[in-house]
Amino acid sequence: MSTKAFQKIYTKLTNITKATCSLHATGVGYEELAIVHGRPAQVVKISGKEVTLQIFSGTEGIPTNAEVVFLGHSPSLKVGGELAGRFFNAYGDPIDGGPEIDGEIKSIGSPSVNPVRREQPSELIATGIAGIDLNNTLVTGQKIPFFTDPDQPFNQVMAMVALRAKADKIILGGMGLTNDDYLFYKNVFDNAGALDRIVSFVNTTEDPPVERLLVPDMALTAAEYFAVENNENVLVLLTDMTLYADALSIVSNRMDQIPSKDSMPGSLYSDLAKIYEKAVQFPSGGSITIIAVTTLSGGDITHAIPDNTGYITEGQLFLRKDTDIGKVIIDPFRSLSRLKQLVISKKTREDHGQVMNTAVRLFADAANARTKLENGFDLTDYDERTLKFAKEYSNDLLAIDVNIEIDAMLDTGWKLFANHFSKVEVGIKQELVDKYWKTK
Repeated sequence: MSTKAFQKIYTKLTNITKATCSLHATGVGYEELAIVHGRPAQVVKISGKEVTLQIFSGTEGIPTNAEVVFLGHSPSLKVGGELAGRFFNAYGDPIDGGPEIDGEIKSIGSPSVNPVRREQPSELIATGIAGIDLNNTLVTGQKIPFFTDPDQPFNQVMAMVALRAKADKIILGGMGLTNDDYLFYKNVFDNAGALDRIVSFVNTTEDPPVERLLVPDMALTAAEYFAVENNENVLVLLTDMTLYADALSIVSNRMDQIPSKDSMPGSLYSDLAKIYEKAVQFPSGGSITIIAVTTLSGGDITHAIPDNTGYITEGQLFLRKDTDIGKVIIDPFRSLSRLKQLVISKKTREDHGQVMNTAVRLFADAANARTKLENGFDLTDYDERTLKFAKEYSNDLLAIDVNIEIDAMLDTGWKLFANHFSKVEVGIKQELVDKYWKTK
């Protein structure tokens, strides 16, 4: 962030807190960027002539006579086709050693799309991950979180989605990534030869936590460019929204605002909604779909962050380790895509809905059988078969390392039915059984 010649320099701070400083200034706009004592800052409050600035890296060491220069603009991003294949920091500056972007300057954090410019989502977005595409099918323009414990391999899952998803552009917004995670994404994208359709905005653990607040808006500004200007289907991957919310909490607490539930700011719902509501299907054909990781503390889904997220988004995807197969799966009981009915058996094969429902019902029967076993009750022949089915279903379809097309997922489902059950036991419409039943 560079200053311009002849800009007014202020040198008298009236108040300094752990995260902010205040001064008297005129002609300043809300969210405008500034340089305070050589550090990036942003206007967060204006009351008459008193302007409060949030210092991204903290105020430690800033004197009361520090130089303050206002830059005359809010955070912005240069957009254009050159964004593809590049890695940027939270300010939109390249961090991959490549040249600066030469493009149109767009302010980040614009309002979400007017409802009259929205269409009902109706197009399938395939990820190649069976636990998603088969049971929790995603639709262009949808917003959905991954709820996961911090020890689950969610970054690997997001990288797989980025490589497999049938989307024109993938925008990654990484918040609080370790350097290993950052290099992992970089190497995976590079080795797969997929960089030409992926744009990444990264804040690492070595960067100031408050800078994370800029990352989602940077990612979504790039997404809006490709979706609106080029009518492309854009998938935005945000990880980790819990660290984003923690950064909100840091700023709120340091400004002595009264915290709400779980030490989160009272504005948490609107702060999250401002991001998620950018998901949209445009009449012109472009779309923005958002998948965002929300890590859980001790599996607590009632914490303010997942709790508020659940009110805003259209379902959730839940990662857990299946002890029977030793792999991470998309949990069919705790996952839900509220828009899947818009595409299942409409944009996919006619048997999709029946296969999905039957497989989950049989998986539930296996869970009941496992409970009987744990409580010392005898198992029936049907119980034994459901347990064998559940193990194969987890391994062949729910595991996150399964990468096949939807038709192959459905064919696998039919094979598993035939391996363990009779045609009557699966309870699927006769005409579909006649057409798709797979023998051993």
